[in-house]
Amino acid sequence: MQKNQKNSKRRARPELGEQPQVIRVKLPRGREVIGIIGERLGGNRMSVEGTDKITRNCRVPGRLRRKLWLRPGDVVIVEPWEFDNSKGDVVFKYTTTQIQWLRNKGFLKAEDNEF
Repeated sequence: MQKNQKNSKRRARPELGEQPQVIRVKLPRGREVIGIIGERLGGNRMSVEGTDKITRNCRVPGRLRRKLWLRPGDVVIVEPWEFDNSKGDVVFKYTTTQIQWLRNKGFLKAEDNEF
């Protein structure tokens, strides 16, 4: 065995053309709202426009700070604060296949970007 070879396990990769199958998509419960990140404001804060047309100043809670990597344009679930509706916490981030499912089912509006 050569010195440069590694003895590692390979991950099974899906074939080209196959879409990963979404089994469950988390939907907002209670006061939670689906939103799209507009811009990062520094630290762990960002402005998120919800499906209820309210722009909130949101933060990522400490337990999710290193787990969620968020960028402008990501679709997330926001939980508004009880005492201030203009602020909230980011609870969950959707993947691309989950976003397509949400658009097909009517939870998200298909947006036309003009450039």
